[in-house]
Amino acid sequence: MSAMPDVPKPLIAVCQMTSTSDKEKNVSTCSGLIREAASRRACMVFLPEAFDYIGSSTEETLSLSETLEGDTIRHYSSLARECRVWLSLGGFHERGPSWETDRRISNSHLILDHKGRIVSVYRKTHLFDVELKGRVSLKESNFTIPGAELVPPVSTPAGKVGLGVCYDLRFPEFSLALAQEGAELLTYPSAFTVTTGLAHWEVLLRARAIENQCYVVAAAQTGSHNERRASYGHAMVVDPWGLVVAQCQEGTGLCYAEINLPYLNNVRQEMPVQCHRRSDVYGKVTFMPPR
Repeated sequence: MSAMPDVPKPLIAVCQMTSTSDKEKNVSTCSGLIREAASRRACMVFLPEAFDYIGSSTEETLSLSETLEGDTIRHYSSLARECRVWLSLGGFHERGPSWETDRRISNSHLILDHKGRIVSVYRKTHLFDVELKGRVSLKESNFTIPGAELVPPVSTPAGKVGLGVCYDLRFPEFSLALAQEGAELLTYPSAFTVTTGLAHWEVLLRARAIENQCYVVAAAQTGSHNERRASYGHAMVVDPWGLVVAQCQEGTGLCYAEINLPYLNNVRQEMPVQCHRRSDVYGKVTFMPPR
């Protein structure tokens, strides 16, 4: 790689935690991590999917859900203002528009700016409906509304962030569409199962980084949430060359990474993959922004 200019590199913090159905405890855990990250001068903190809670049953999951105007988002908005950090709230159980009649929710990824304002909301489009006999059994579509669209990358102090959630990681078209719209960081807050995490987690994250020449940021759930569910953990950051530059160890904690955008641009210039795409041969991934 060519020599890089010496410019400030924004610091991000990536969280790992074990959510349960105790919402107050989860808030306390996340608040402590955010304050710790702010004390280290991180400009943006990434929380995992289901940072608000993980229920032990469908009934409990639905009963604990809130709207974007509820106490949970108000708390994090206030915390963003207090700590002067941007927040990626990686997977919030948001009551749907017809909640009173259908009792369905969205798996929503919010970005809050340092003034606590919601600047983007992405609702998970790929729902995890998987049955691996004796190992994994989850059907997210039983109670979750699939999102209808991608959202444009968000300009943040760390760079332009493309929003996904967990299972979206498995769909390369999704990340390619965001990269073609200018994303410099792709973020996949997750609660990967232990079975799928052991086999695929790092491989998929590194693949999305390499093929899109983006940073990939993956906050993660870890450990046992209840008798029925556990998560793989290994929250990490991968750079545009595919190197793992930060990773959490076991348990609740943070990992930190500097985002070097001149390095990202250098990778793209020296190996101009986007310019070499043969959309005339195999078509083009299209991006449909919100209407």
